[in-house]
Amino acid sequence: MFGYATDEWDKETLHPYSHYLSNKICEEMAKARHSGDIKWLRPDCKSQVIVEYKKESNGRLTPIGVYNILISTQHDPEVSNETISQTLTTEIIEKVIPEKLLKDTKIVINPSGKFDVGGPEADAGLTGRKIIVDTYGGWAPHGGGAFSGKDPSKVDRSAAYYARYVAKSVVAAGLAHRCLI
Repeated sequence: MFGYATDEWDKETLHPYSHYLSNKICEEMAKARHSGDIKWLRPDCKSQVIVEYKKESNGRLTPIGVYNILISTQHDPEVSNETISQTLTTEIIEKVIPEKLLKDTKIVINPSGKFDVGGPEADAGLTGRKIIVDTYGGWAPHGGGAFSGKDPSKVDRSAAYYARYVAKSVVAAGLAHRCLI
C-alpha cells in the first residue's frame, strides 16, 4: 500500500493540486445539480485536470498553468453539447480553476458525445473500481485494493491511511517537498 504527500500548493492538505482541482470540479457539479442551478445535470460524472508545473531549484514543484481539463458528465437527453460545454465552462470550471492558470487551457467536455445513460444502468459492477480517484489521481502508485465498501481494519484501507500519515508527516516537517511511502 502507498501513501503520498506534496507541498506543491497547500501546506495543510499536502495533496496533489491536479487531483484537488479535479475533485473540486465534480463537487461543484454535484452542488449545482442538488441546488437545481444546472437542472440538466445527472449524477454520473468524472473529470481530469492536467496541471503544468515548474520545478524550482530546491526541487519543489510549483503549478504554473492548467494544460487540459476533461469532463464527462451524465445529462438530460434534451440538452445540447454546446449548452453543456458553455455552462460547465462558465459556471463550474471558471469558478474552480484560478483565472491565472487558465491561459491556453484545452477544455474537453463529453468527448464521446451524449452521456444520457449513466450509473449502474450503464456501468454495473462492484464498488472500488475507481481506486486512483480515491487516492492521488495518478501521482503515486496504488496497491490495487479498494477503500470503498471495506471495513477500516482491512489492510487495503488501514495501511494506505497510515502510509499517507507518514508521508504527510515527512513533508509537513520540511524533510522533503514530495514523499512516497
